[in-house]
Formats: sequence, structure tokens, C-alpha cells
Amino acid sequence: MTEVERAAGGVLCRRSGDRVEVCLVHRPRYDDWSLPKGKLAGGEEPLAGALREVEEETGAAAVPQLRLPDVDYVLPGGRPKNVAYWLMAAASDGPVRDTAEVDETVWLPLAEAAGRLTYPDERTVLAGVASLPPVTAVIALVRHARAGERKKWAGRDELRPIDPVGAKQADRIAALLTALRPRRLVAATPLRCTQTLEPLAAAVDRPIVRDAAFAEPSGPDGLPARVAAAEARLAELRGFDRAVVCSQGKLMPHLLASLLGETDHRPFKTPKGDGWLLAWSGETLLGASRL
Repeated sequence: MTEVERAAGGVLCRRSGDRVEVCLVHRPRYDDWSLPKGKLAGGEEPLAGALREVEEETGAAAVPQLRLPDVDYVLPGGRPKNVAYWLMAAASDGPVRDTAEVDETVWLPLAEAAGRLTYPDERTVLAGVASLPPVTAVIALVRHARAGERKKWAGRDELRPIDPVGAKQADRIAALLTALRPRRLVAATPLRCTQTLEPLAAAVDRPIVRDAAFAEPSGPDGLPARVAAAEARLAELRGFDRAVVCSQGKLMPHLLASLLGETDHRPFKTPKGDGWLLAWSGETLLGASRL
């Protein structure tokens, strides 16, 4: 079976007065106009690859907002290709880094950008963005990093620290979510949740606020009340525009299912050190995508 070539990119947007503009890139090798994108490096997380490619090809650092539908097509020679896209907000300007790939960039209103794009699949992606309400808040919800085994820890469980693998996971979380430029960092009360966010806190120079609303309850009877409390806290955090929350494995699937109006929490089980990117427009949750 032919291996799929994987790539990632972004719909990079900025506001100009009362309109939204999108950045397109011109690639002299193909003489086309496209959304910034590129192949993933070996083992690279798709969002990390998308952020890297967008900055290399446009010169702009980007804030991720919402996972968009993937684009699938077949390359000459028959190899399938998948491109994962994110909606992104431009956070800074700079020169194009990958000048061998891109020789010109342009910022255009959505309708004009759609007309300039060379490929129909990318016009479909842009049409989806045009139909969205504005993103007003983005929150990354992550599960704490690995902290050894509960049964092998002799002390109080809330004091169980992350282990060496967990420390590497915490660094990976920081490397990915620094781009979010969070204004608030919140951790459930166990030590391992705070430790998971410490590298990110150092990178963005923000304190970590501990909040029991994101800690798992002591028993199943307390789960509905804890989910409700966590939802209320997320509503408050939306006022900060961008935030990162570290929670626990017995709460997160139920919280995500409730947020998305789903009755089955099992699809939302999250491995340690992984998480979700949640995007809102006002009180409406636009989407939740795995990180």
C-alpha cells in the first residue's frame, strides 16, 4: 500500500479595517498561488509543522485558532497526499524565510483571495473559512504529563510528580503551545498538572493558576458537578482570549463530551501529555481538535 505523503499549512488571516484579509504565496517552481503549506518533517506534530511552514513561507508568526477540513489529492505518479490546515491569526510580520520556495506574498480580502488561488481544493477550504463567525477565544485543554504509576507512589497522590518521560512531554507541550501566546495558564490542583505547564509558563512568562474545577473528582458521584464547574471556568477563561488548561484523564473526556453535546465520552479519551484545541465564537464552540 502506498504511503501517504503528509503536509500541513494554514489560512493565515489578519484584520484590515472592517475586513478580513488572507495571505497567499506565489511559488515560482509551479507558477501558482496557494495557501502556505509544506511537508511534515519526520515525526513532526501536524500543528507544529503548519506553524513552521506558515512562518517560513510568509514571514509571519501565527496564532493557531481552529482545525479546518483536510485536503486529500493524488500526486503525479499516483502517491496520495494529505494536507492538514488550520485557521491562524497573524501575530507579527517578517521577511519570507523560504525564498527558494516562495518569491511573493499577497494579502487579499477573502473573496479576492479565492479568485487568486490556483487550486479548487484550496478555494473550498477558503470558502469554509468565509462561512465561519469570527473566532473570539481559543483554549488548549491538555492532560497532565506522565507521572509514573499511582500504585508505586507511597505519598499523597496529589503530590505525585511527573517522571522523566513526563518532563519531555511537558517540554513538547511548551514547544507547541508557545505559539498560542496564552494570556492565562491554569492547572488542576495535583502537582503533576502544575509541573506539566511549568516549561510553557517559563516560555511565555505567565504564572500558573491552580484551580480545583479541573481536577478529577474523588468518585463517580461527583463527576456531573465537576464537569459543570469546569465548563463554568472555561466560560470565564474565554474572556482572556487565549488560555491553556491542564486537567486530568477521568474528567477530560466527560467535559469534552458535554461541551460538544455528545452522550458518549469514550471518543474523547486523551493520552497523558496530549490535548485538544478548542475554539469559540462568543458562546458557540466552533470546534475541538486533537493535538
